[in-house]
Amino acid sequence: PRSYLTSTMTDRFDCYYCRDNLHGKKYVKKDDKHVCTKCFDKLCANTCAECRRPIGADSKELHHKNRYWHEDCFRCAKCYKPLASEPFSARDDGKIMCGKCSSIVDGNRCQGCYKVVMPGSQNVEYKNKVWHEECFTCFECKQPIRTQSFLAKGDDIYCAPCHDKKFAKKCFHCKQPITSGGISYQDQPWHSECFVCNTCRKPLAGARFTSHENNVYCVDCYKTDVAKKCHGCKNPITGFGHGTNVVNYEGYSWHEYCFNCKKCSLSLANKRFVIHADNIYCPDCAKKL
Repeated sequence: PRSYLTSTMTDRFDCYYCRDNLHGKKYVKKDDKHVCTKCFDKLCANTCAECRRPIGADSKELHHKNRYWHEDCFRCAKCYKPLASEPFSARDDGKIMCGKCSSIVDGNRCQGCYKVVMPGSQNVEYKNKVWHEECFTCFECKQPIRTQSFLAKGDDIYCAPCHDKKFAKKCFHCKQPITSGGISYQDQPWHSECFVCNTCRKPLAGARFTSHENNVYCVDCYKTDVAKKCHGCKNPITGFGHGTNVVNYEGYSWHEYCFNCKKCSLSLANKRFVIHADNIYCPDCAKKL
Protein backbone atom coordinates (compact mmCIF):
# COMPACT_ATOMS: atom_id res chain seq x y z
CA PRO A 1 0.00 0.00 0.00
CA ARG A 2 1.01 3.56 -0.62
CA SER A 3 3.04 5.16 2.19
CA TYR A 4 2.44 8.72 1.06
CA LEU A 5 0.59 11.04 3.41
CA THR A 6 -2.29 13.24 2.31
CA SER A 7 -3.98 15.92 4.40
CA THR A 8 -5.25 19.53 4.47
CA MET A 9 -3.55 22.35 6.28
CA THR A 10 -4.75 25.56 7.85
CA ASP A 11 -1.24 27.17 7.97
CA ARG A 12 0.06 28.58 4.71
CA PHE A 13 2.60 26.58 2.82
CA ASP A 14 3.33 25.92 -0.87
CA CYS A 15 3.76 23.00 -3.32
CA TYR A 16 7.44 22.09 -3.62
CA TYR A 17 7.29 22.25 -7.41
CA CYS A 18 4.73 24.82 -8.57
CA ARG A 19 4.71 26.93 -5.40
CA ASP A 20 0.94 26.89 -5.39
CA ASN A 21 -0.57 27.67 -2.00
CA LEU A 22 -1.71 24.37 -0.48
CA HIS A 23 -3.85 25.95 2.21
CA GLY A 24 -7.15 24.03 2.43
CA LYS A 25 -6.16 21.81 -0.50
CA LYS A 26 -5.34 18.14 -0.85
CA TYR A 27 -1.65 17.39 -1.15
CA VAL A 28 0.83 14.51 -1.01
CA LYS A 29 3.89 14.33 1.17
CA LYS A 30 6.69 12.43 -0.50
CA ASP A 31 10.30 12.35 0.65
CA ASP A 32 9.48 15.12 3.17
CA LYS A 33 8.26 17.34 0.32
CA HIS A 34 4.73 18.71 0.08
CA VAL A 35 3.37 18.30 -3.43
CA CYS A 36 0.01 19.23 -4.88
CA THR A 37 -1.88 16.38 -6.50
CA LYS A 38 -1.42 17.85 -9.99
CA CYS A 39 2.37 18.00 -9.66
CA PHE A 40 2.43 14.60 -7.99
CA ASP A 41 0.60 12.99 -10.91
CA LYS A 42 2.87 14.74 -13.40
CA LEU A 43 6.28 14.51 -11.70
CA CYS A 44 6.24 11.99 -8.86
CA ALA A 45 3.74 9.26 -9.62
CA ASN A 46 5.02 5.75 -10.28
CA THR A 47 4.31 4.20 -13.68
CA CYS A 48 2.04 1.17 -13.79
CA ALA A 49 3.95 -1.91 -15.01
CA GLU A 50 0.88 -3.10 -16.91
CA CYS A 51 -0.73 -0.08 -18.63
CA ARG A 52 2.37 2.20 -18.49
CA ARG A 53 0.28 5.10 -17.22
CA PRO A 54 1.02 7.15 -14.06
CA ILE A 55 -0.56 5.94 -10.84
CA GLY A 56 -2.21 9.15 -9.63
CA ALA A 57 -2.64 10.35 -6.06
CA ASP A 58 -6.29 9.27 -6.11
CA SER A 59 -5.55 5.76 -7.38
CA LYS A 60 -4.92 2.63 -5.34
CA GLU A 61 -1.39 1.40 -5.90
CA LEU A 62 0.12 -2.07 -5.48
CA HIS A 63 3.83 -2.84 -5.59
CA HIS A 64 6.00 -5.95 -5.70
CA LYS A 65 9.78 -6.06 -6.06
CA ASN A 66 10.18 -2.43 -7.14
CA ARG A 67 7.36 -2.63 -9.66
CA TYR A 68 4.04 -0.81 -9.36
CA TRP A 69 0.49 -1.38 -10.61
CA HIS A 70 -2.93 0.20 -10.52
CA GLU A 71 -5.14 -2.06 -8.44
CA ASP A 72 -7.27 -2.88 -11.50
CA CYS A 73 -4.16 -3.63 -13.59
CA PHE A 74 -2.77 -6.17 -11.13
CA ARG A 75 -4.22 -9.30 -12.72
CA CYS A 76 -3.18 -12.69 -14.09
CA ALA A 77 -1.37 -12.38 -17.42
CA LYS A 78 -3.09 -15.56 -18.67
CA CYS A 79 -6.70 -15.59 -17.42
CA TYR A 80 -6.92 -11.88 -16.39
CA LYS A 81 -8.26 -12.72 -12.94
CA PRO A 82 -7.84 -9.76 -10.50
CA LEU A 83 -5.09 -10.59 -8.00
CA ALA A 84 -5.19 -7.66 -5.55
CA SER A 85 -6.39 -9.96 -2.76
CA GLU A 86 -5.43 -13.35 -4.25
CA PRO A 87 -2.29 -15.56 -4.14
CA PHE A 88 -0.03 -14.96 -7.13
CA SER A 89 3.40 -15.75 -8.50
CA ALA A 90 5.88 -13.51 -10.31
CA ARG A 91 7.61 -15.23 -13.20
CA ASP A 92 11.16 -14.56 -14.41
CA ASP A 93 9.78 -12.87 -17.52
CA GLY A 94 8.01 -10.31 -15.31
CA LYS A 95 4.52 -11.67 -15.79
CA ILE A 96 2.16 -12.01 -12.83
CA MET A 97 -0.02 -15.14 -12.74
CA CYS A 98 -2.63 -16.63 -10.45
CA GLY A 99 -1.71 -19.89 -8.74
CA LYS A 100 -3.77 -22.03 -11.10
CA CYS A 101 -2.36 -20.61 -14.33
CA SER A 102 1.16 -20.62 -12.92
CA SER A 103 0.87 -24.31 -12.05
CA ILE A 104 -0.31 -25.05 -15.58
CA VAL A 105 2.54 -23.10 -17.15
CA ASP A 106 5.34 -24.08 -14.79
CA GLY A 107 4.21 -27.62 -13.98
CA ASN A 108 5.87 -27.51 -10.58
CA ARG A 109 2.92 -26.26 -8.55
CA CYS A 110 0.30 -28.47 -6.95
CA GLN A 111 -2.86 -28.72 -9.04
CA GLY A 112 -4.92 -28.81 -5.82
CA CYS A 113 -3.64 -25.90 -3.72
CA TYR A 114 -1.42 -24.19 -6.37
CA LYS A 115 1.47 -24.00 -3.95
CA VAL A 116 4.99 -25.06 -4.93
CA VAL A 117 5.70 -28.78 -4.65
CA MET A 118 9.09 -28.87 -2.95
CA PRO A 119 11.68 -31.37 -4.25
CA GLY A 120 11.71 -34.53 -2.17
CA SER A 121 8.22 -34.01 -0.75
CA GLN A 122 5.49 -36.65 -1.02
CA ASN A 123 3.65 -35.98 -4.26
CA VAL A 124 1.61 -37.61 -7.00
CA GLU A 125 2.34 -37.20 -10.71
CA TYR A 126 -0.35 -37.91 -13.30
CA LYS A 127 -0.46 -36.86 -16.95
CA ASN A 128 2.49 -34.49 -16.57
CA LYS A 129 0.85 -32.73 -13.62
CA VAL A 130 1.78 -32.86 -9.94
CA TRP A 131 -0.10 -32.74 -6.63
CA HIS A 132 0.87 -32.81 -2.99
CA GLU A 133 -0.07 -36.28 -1.78
CA GLU A 134 -2.76 -34.85 0.54
CA CYS A 135 -4.14 -32.66 -2.29
CA PHE A 136 -4.68 -35.55 -4.72
CA THR A 137 -8.22 -36.28 -3.59
CA CYS A 138 -11.36 -37.94 -4.94
CA PHE A 139 -13.68 -35.42 -6.59
CA GLU A 140 -16.71 -37.08 -4.92
CA CYS A 141 -15.72 -38.03 -1.34
CA LYS A 142 -12.80 -35.53 -1.06
CA GLN A 143 -10.57 -38.16 0.57
CA PRO A 144 -6.88 -38.43 -0.45
CA ILE A 145 -6.30 -41.19 -3.00
CA ARG A 146 -2.80 -42.06 -1.72
CA THR A 147 -2.04 -45.69 -2.70
CA GLN A 148 -5.59 -46.56 -3.82
CA SER A 149 -6.50 -47.16 -7.45
CA PHE A 150 -8.33 -44.30 -9.13
CA LEU A 151 -10.10 -43.42 -12.37
CA ALA A 152 -10.38 -40.14 -14.26
CA LYS A 153 -13.57 -38.68 -15.71
CA GLY A 154 -12.65 -35.63 -17.78
CA ASP A 155 -10.44 -33.51 -15.52
CA ASP A 156 -11.86 -35.01 -12.31
CA ILE A 157 -10.28 -37.83 -10.32
CA TYR A 158 -12.35 -40.49 -8.51
CA CYS A 159 -11.42 -43.29 -6.15
CA ALA A 160 -12.62 -46.67 -7.45
CA PRO A 161 -15.63 -46.99 -5.07
CA CYS A 162 -16.95 -43.49 -5.89
CA HIS A 163 -16.40 -44.00 -9.60
CA ASP A 164 -18.32 -47.28 -9.56
CA LYS A 165 -21.12 -45.76 -7.52
CA LYS A 166 -21.47 -42.73 -9.78
CA PHE A 167 -20.70 -44.07 -13.27
CA ALA A 168 -20.69 -47.89 -13.40
CA LYS A 169 -23.64 -49.70 -14.95
CA LYS A 170 -26.02 -51.35 -12.47
CA CYS A 171 -26.86 -55.03 -12.75
CA PHE A 172 -30.45 -55.54 -13.91
CA HIS A 173 -30.92 -58.28 -11.30
CA CYS A 174 -29.17 -57.14 -8.09
CA LYS A 175 -28.94 -53.38 -8.90
CA GLN A 176 -25.29 -53.29 -7.76
CA PRO A 177 -22.49 -51.70 -9.89
CA ILE A 178 -20.77 -53.91 -12.46
CA THR A 179 -17.08 -53.22 -11.87
CA SER A 180 -15.64 -55.72 -14.36
CA GLY A 181 -16.88 -58.11 -16.99
CA GLY A 182 -20.62 -58.64 -17.05
CA ILE A 183 -22.95 -59.53 -19.91
CA SER A 184 -25.77 -57.82 -21.77
CA TYR A 185 -29.18 -59.36 -22.47
CA GLN A 186 -32.06 -57.47 -24.08
CA ASP A 187 -30.09 -54.23 -23.71
CA GLN A 188 -29.78 -54.75 -19.94
CA PRO A 189 -26.43 -55.27 -18.11
CA TRP A 190 -25.97 -58.24 -15.75
CA HIS A 191 -23.24 -59.59 -13.50
CA SER A 192 -22.14 -62.92 -14.93
CA GLU A 193 -22.90 -64.53 -11.56
CA CYS A 194 -26.43 -63.03 -11.57
CA PHE A 195 -27.35 -64.31 -15.03
CA VAL A 196 -28.42 -67.83 -14.00
CA CYS A 197 -31.23 -70.30 -14.72
CA ASN A 198 -34.36 -69.43 -12.77
CA THR A 199 -34.82 -73.09 -11.75
CA CYS A 200 -31.44 -74.77 -11.22
CA ARG A 201 -29.36 -71.56 -10.77
CA LYS A 202 -26.84 -72.76 -13.33
CA PRO A 203 -24.76 -69.87 -14.80
CA LEU A 204 -25.93 -69.10 -18.32
CA ALA A 205 -23.06 -66.93 -19.58
CA GLY A 206 -21.79 -68.62 -22.73
CA ALA A 207 -24.52 -71.31 -22.61
CA ARG A 208 -27.74 -71.83 -24.57
CA PHE A 209 -30.83 -70.53 -22.78
CA THR A 210 -34.31 -69.19 -23.39
CA SER A 211 -36.69 -66.86 -21.60
CA HIS A 212 -40.27 -67.20 -20.44
CA GLU A 213 -42.31 -64.53 -18.65
CA ASN A 214 -39.21 -62.38 -17.92
CA ASN A 215 -37.27 -65.33 -16.49
CA VAL A 216 -34.35 -67.12 -18.13
CA TYR A 217 -33.88 -70.90 -18.17
CA CYS A 218 -31.23 -73.31 -19.28
CA VAL A 219 -32.30 -75.68 -22.05
CA ASP A 220 -32.83 -78.67 -19.74
CA CYS A 221 -34.95 -76.80 -17.17
CA TYR A 222 -37.02 -75.14 -19.88
CA LYS A 223 -37.82 -78.53 -21.44
CA THR A 224 -38.64 -80.11 -18.08
CA ASP A 225 -40.47 -77.36 -16.21
CA VAL A 226 -41.74 -74.75 -18.65
CA ALA A 227 -42.23 -76.05 -22.18
CA LYS A 228 -45.61 -77.45 -23.27
CA LYS A 229 -45.70 -81.17 -24.10
CA CYS A 230 -46.63 -82.31 -27.58
CA HIS A 231 -49.99 -84.15 -27.55
CA GLY A 232 -48.61 -86.45 -30.20
CA CYS A 233 -45.09 -87.49 -29.15
CA LYS A 234 -45.33 -86.31 -25.53
CA ASN A 235 -41.96 -84.54 -25.80
CA PRO A 236 -41.45 -80.87 -24.88
CA ILE A 237 -42.18 -78.27 -27.53
CA THR A 238 -39.19 -75.92 -27.57
CA GLY A 239 -37.73 -73.37 -29.90
CA PHE A 240 -34.48 -75.30 -30.16
CA GLY A 241 -33.73 -76.91 -33.49
CA HIS A 242 -36.45 -79.00 -35.13
CA GLY A 243 -39.89 -78.27 -33.76
CA THR A 244 -40.16 -74.49 -33.77
CA ASN A 245 -43.63 -74.40 -35.40
CA VAL A 246 -46.53 -75.38 -33.14
CA VAL A 247 -50.15 -76.33 -33.73
CA ASN A 248 -52.61 -75.46 -30.93
CA TYR A 249 -56.18 -76.73 -30.72
CA GLU A 250 -58.60 -76.78 -27.78
CA GLY A 251 -55.93 -76.67 -25.08
CA TYR A 252 -53.63 -79.17 -26.77
CA SER A 253 -50.38 -78.50 -28.59
CA TRP A 254 -48.43 -80.45 -31.20
CA HIS A 255 -45.14 -80.12 -32.97
CA GLU A 256 -46.04 -79.26 -36.53
CA TYR A 257 -44.31 -82.44 -37.69
CA CYS A 258 -46.37 -84.48 -35.18
CA PHE A 259 -49.73 -83.09 -36.35
CA ASN A 260 -50.46 -85.98 -38.75
CA CYS A 261 -53.38 -88.25 -39.59
CA LYS A 262 -53.43 -91.19 -37.20
CA LYS A 263 -54.20 -93.64 -40.03
CA CYS A 264 -52.36 -92.43 -43.18
CA SER A 265 -49.76 -90.14 -41.52
CA LEU A 266 -50.64 -87.23 -43.81
CA SER A 267 -49.45 -83.88 -42.38
CA LEU A 268 -52.51 -81.88 -41.38
CA ALA A 269 -50.84 -78.57 -40.56
CA ASN A 270 -52.91 -75.81 -42.15
CA LYS A 271 -55.41 -78.41 -43.44
CA ARG A 272 -58.87 -79.64 -42.48
CA PHE A 273 -58.87 -82.44 -39.88
CA VAL A 274 -61.19 -84.44 -37.62
CA ILE A 275 -60.67 -85.23 -33.92
CA HIS A 276 -61.88 -88.68 -32.74
CA ALA A 277 -61.00 -90.24 -29.38
CA ASP A 278 -58.06 -87.83 -28.89
CA ASN A 279 -56.64 -88.76 -32.28
CA ILE A 280 -56.62 -86.66 -35.43
CA TYR A 281 -57.56 -87.83 -38.88
CA CYS A 282 -57.71 -86.43 -42.35
CA PRO A 283 -61.29 -86.10 -43.72
CA ASP A 284 -60.88 -89.12 -46.00
CA CYS A 285 -59.68 -91.47 -43.28
CA ALA A 286 -62.33 -90.14 -40.90
CA LYS A 287 -65.06 -91.20 -43.36
CA LYS A 288 -63.72 -94.76 -43.44
CA LEU A 289 -63.79 -95.15 -39.67
